[in-house]
Amino acid sequence: MNNDRLKVLFVGNSHTYFNDMPELFSRMCRAGADLNAEPVMLSHPSRTLEWHLREYYELRFNLLYGHYDYCIIQQAAHPFPGKEETLRDIARIEELCRKGRTQPVIVETWAEKRAPEHQAIMNETYHEAADEHDSLLAPVGEVWQSMILRHPETELYWKDGEHASPYGDYLIACVLYRVITGKEASGLPDVGIDFLKGLEAGPDAGLAIEDKSELLESLDPECCRQIRHETDRICGAL
Repeated sequence: MNNDRLKVLFVGNSHTYFNDMPELFSRMCRAGADLNAEPVMLSHPSRTLEWHLREYYELRFNLLYGHYDYCIIQQAAHPFPGKEETLRDIARIEELCRKGRTQPVIVETWAEKRAPEHQAIMNETYHEAADEHDSLLAPVGEVWQSMILRHPETELYWKDGEHASPYGDYLIACVLYRVITGKEASGLPDVGIDFLKGLEAGPDAGLAIEDKSELLESLDPECCRQIRHETDRICGAL
């Protein structure tokens, strides 16, 4: 990795690209670590890692020739495809990462708002995947769960109870920042991205804010402080 530059591939689904989360992560890297993080995405709505592996040539080319420092691996979450399938497919993508000299980062996803009991199997699965292949683990689900228990007033979910709100994506970006840079999230700015701002998302809508100058918005400083605190507390304990 270049001392002042990161190239990061995000492999996932709508939970990956919602609220332009990779761009928010990139902005955090610049603000908190003086790193020029270049995010690239292979993310399609409602797609599992198994689907990405069926589209093997796209993934293969990027990991063999893309010269990425990190690959963020995010499984579908709602519904969670199950432990066996997830472990199998993460292992295959990790293998491609190694061949391309790219460090895998496994995202521990979060449970649906209506079914918090699903969090336990997600945590178990992603810890096992990271331990088996010496990959980095981004414990998003654990930080998310802790925020719900300690600070339920901060709404992490979008209105569907599955995708992230701007605060949820702030949390995800904080965790990735902490895991990848190794720096505490405590000094990060209180800004997020809402790429819809009242527009309706959906397969036929094709709507999102296109003027980048309108994307950043100030978030509640206390909510952001709580998210950063939980991020540093949980990531520091791993």
